[in-house]
Amino acid sequence: MYYAPYIHPHPHPYQYQNSYYVNEPMYNHLRNPDYWSVNNVNHLGYLQSSNGRNNIEVKDYGPKPFVLNINEGTKQNTTYRTALWTGKHLQVTLMSLKVGEDIGLEIHPNVDQFLRIEQGQGVVQMGNRKDNLNFVRNVYDDYAIMIPAGTWHNVANTGNIPLKLYSIYAPPNHPFGTVHVTKADAVTAEEVQRLWQ
Repeated sequence: MYYAPYIHPHPHPYQYQNSYYVNEPMYNHLRNPDYWSVNNVNHLGYLQSSNGRNNIEVKDYGPKPFVLNINEGTKQNTTYRTALWTGKHLQVTLMSLKVGEDIGLEIHPNVDQFLRIEQGQGVVQMGNRKDNLNFVRNVYDDYAIMIPAGTWHNVANTGNIPLKLYSIYAPPNHPFGTVHVTKADAVTAEEVQRLWQ
C-alpha cells in the first residue's frame, strides 16, 4: 500500500514525513505467508521455510530470474560448494567450510570474485604471487571480500562453527549446476577439468 506524503507548510529537513507516515512499508510483513526464512534442508535436498511452505530445491537456477533470502540460504547450505545461479556474466555459489578447513590457495586469471561471510569467522590471505600472500585480514559475519582477477587467495575457517559464505564470480568460474559436497569432491572435479583443457 502506498501513502501519499504529507508536505508541511514550512520547509524543514523532514518535509516529506509526519508523525503518521514515517517510512511506511509498502507491504505488510506480518501477513505475508511467503516470507522465506530457512530453518533446514530436508532429506530431499530442499531448503525449507520456517513455516514449512515455499520449499526451494537446492540447484542452479540460472539464468532465469530468481529471488531468495541469501543470508538464510547461505547459512542453511551444508555443501562445500553449490552453484545457486549461473548466468552469462556472473555466478553465485553457496559455500560451507568445516572447522579448520580452507578453500585452498587458488587464482582466477580472468575472474573477479566477491565473497560475503554470513556465519562464522576466518582469515583471508591474498597476494600477487603464490609465495607472497602479503594481504592478510580476519573476517567475520557480515564481512565482504573483493578478490581481483589474477590474485592468489585463500580463505580459512578459524572459528569453532562452520564458516558460511556465498561467492559471486564475474564471469562464471564453475560449470552450470556445480555441486561439490566436500572439498575433496571440488579438488577432484578441478583436476578433471584441468585434464580436459
